[in-house]
Amino acid sequence: MRATSQFSTPPVVKNLLIINALFFLAVYALPDNAKIWLYANLSLFPIGSRLFMPHQLVSYMFMHAGFEHFFFNMFALWMFGRVLEYDLGSRRFLIFYMACGVGAGLIQLAVNMMVPAGPTVGASGAIFGILLGFGMLHPNSIIMLLIPPIPMKAKYFVIIYGALELWLGVSGRMDNIAHFAHLGGMVWGFLLLWWWKKKGKLYY
Repeated sequence: MRATSQFSTPPVVKNLLIINALFFLAVYALPDNAKIWLYANLSLFPIGSRLFMPHQLVSYMFMHAGFEHFFFNMFALWMFGRVLEYDLGSRRFLIFYMACGVGAGLIQLAVNMMVPAGPTVGASGAIFGILLGFGMLHPNSIIMLLIPPIPMKAKYFVIIYGALELWLGVSGRMDNIAHFAHLGGMVWGFLLLWWWKKKGKLYY
């Protein structure tokens, strides 16, 4: 694991931030008909929808439903993703990020086959994979929560957050949020880190 400056941003995280920002700005800068085209082609639609296309399993990660959705995903990517990229190395971190995001999309598609829902957008599945990875590799690091403002070890934060997402998904509360995609990102992140650890290829 490399030592790193507190505020340095490695290349994959930096480029992911830039790409997401460009997509976000494009949605708000383009005329309405172009916005509609972007959401119709780049959001992840359920299988069976006439708008579903395989490339949406990647493109949906770069679309967001509003400023708060975009900001908190990018803040978490910057805050936790930097550490993981230095841990895993840039190439493996990119594989991890994309695997969590695509895996989260696959889980969401499977759930939507049983429980119909609208299109899915956002990097949250990949971000939840990053949170899981941070909790696994740095379990005793202290995270300062925003609401409530209390310190908590990363391992407990991940367990509580995962349990909350599972409860919200099963209960159907806040059904405008893709809770099972979040859980899917965590599951794929766990499996990938477990596999790399088993092969002795976890750290860069």
